Amino acid sequence: MAPGGNRGWLLRLVLAFGFAQAAVSMARPAVSYRALALGADERAVGVIAGVYAVLPLFAAVPLGRRTDHGRCAPLLPAGVVLIAGGCALSGAAGSLPAMAVWSGVMGLGHLCFVIGAQSIVARRSAPHEQDRDFGHFTIGASLGQLIGPLAAGALIGGPDLAGTSALALLVAGAVAAVACTSLWRIEPRTASTASSGSRTGRVPVRRILAARGVPAGILVSLSVLSATDVLTAYLPVVGEHRGIAPSVVGVLLGLRAAATIACRLVLTPLLRLLGRRLLLTVTCLLAGALCAGVALPVPVWALGAMLAVLGFCLGVGQPLSMTTVVRAAPEQARSTALALRLTGNRLGQVAAPAAAGLVAGVAGVAAPFVLLGALLVLSAGGALRAPRGEGPPESAGRSPAAGGGGRPGPEGCRAQGAIAPEE
Repeated sequence: MAPGGNRGWLLRLVLAFGFAQAAVSMARPAVSYRALALGADERAVGVIAGVYAVLPLFAAVPLGRRTDHGRCAPLLPAGVVLIAGGCALSGAAGSLPAMAVWSGVMGLGHLCFVIGAQSIVARRSAPHEQDRDFGHFTIGASLGQLIGPLAAGALIGGPDLAGTSALALLVAGAVAAVACTSLWRIEPRTASTASSGSRTGRVPVRRILAARGVPAGILVSLSVLSATDVLTAYLPVVGEHRGIAPSVVGVLLGLRAAATIACRLVLTPLLRLLGRRLLLTVTCLLAGALCAGVALPVPVWALGAMLAVLGFCLGVGQPLSMTTVVRAAPEQARSTALALRLTGNRLGQVAAPAAAGLVAGVAGVAAPFVLLGALLVLSAGGALRAPRGEGPPESAGRSPAAGGGGRPGPEGCRAQGAIAPEE
C-alpha cells in the first residue's frame, strides 16, 4: 500500500478481525465454564484449552508457506467458517472429549484467519508503514479481546451454568459469522505471488534458529501468548474458587484487553523513548511479576489493577517479537522464521494450559500464574540478549513496487514475511 493511498482495505480487515477475535475470546472462557458444568476438574480444563492449539501446531508452517506462494484472501472465510462451527458445536457438545475436538477446530479456524489476514497486511503495506499498519491491525484483535469476555460474562451465570455457557458459545458462533460481511476487496485478485523459482535455496531451519535474536523473539512471543491464553482460560477457575461472579471475571478480562489496546496506541512513542530491546525486557520483567501476583488472594479491585498493568505490558510482546524475528532471520528466510515463531506460539498454547492444569491439580488453581511469571522473566533475559535493532530501516525488505502502487513484487512479499503477530 503506498503512503497516502486508499486504506479502506485495512479498516475492513480490522473490523473482520475484531469480530473473529471477539468470537474466540468469548468462546474460550465459555468453554471453560461449560467444561466445569459438565464435571471437568482443573486438569481437564487445561487439556481442553490446550487442544485448541494442537491442530494449529502442525498446520502453521504449511499454511505459512502456502501464503508465500499464493493469494491470502481465501484463508479468511475458511477461518471464519471453522471458528463459527467450532463455537456452535462446542455449545452443543454433551461430553468433554467432544468439547476438546471442537475446541481444536476453533483453534484451526483462528490460525487460518490470522495467517491470511496478517499476510495481507504484510503484502499491502510498504516496509516503512508496517509498524503502523500492524499496530492498527492488532488493535482490532484487542478490541475483540475486550468485547468477547464482557459478552461471555454477561451471558454466563446463574444456577444453569451448563445452559448459559452453551448459549454464550452459540452467540460466539454468530459473532464470528458477522466477520464475513467485511471480507470484500481485502486483497486484489491480481495480487502478486512468489514465483516457483523462489522455492529453491531454502535456508535450513537449524540455521534460522541459530541466528541471534530469532530464539529470543520466539520465546518472548510464546511467553506472552501463553500468559494471555492461561489468563483467559484459568481466570474463570480462579473466580470460581474465590467466589468472583462470571460477570466480574468478564470485566477483569476485558480490562486486561483494554489496557493492551492502550499500549498499542502509544507503542511508537515508547519505542522512540526506550528502544525495542529495552522496552521488551522491561515489559516482560514487569509482566512476570504481575502474573505471579495474580496468585495472591488480593481484593477484586487490586486484581483488576494488576490485570490492567499486566495487559499493558503484554501488549508490547507480540508486535515487537515479530519485528525482532524478521530483523534477525536471514533475508531469504524471513517467512519461514515467522512461521517458526507462530509454531512456537501454538506449542506454548498446547503446553502452557496443559502444564497449568497439572500444576493446578497439585498445587492449587493460583500456581499456574507463578509458573507463567517465571516464563516471562526468562523471556526478558532472552530479549536482553537479542540484537539492538531499534527500528526497521526504510529499505529493509522493500520491493521495487513498494514505493509506487504499494503491492510488492514476489521477492518483496517473501522478504516482508507472511505471518505477523496474533494480537
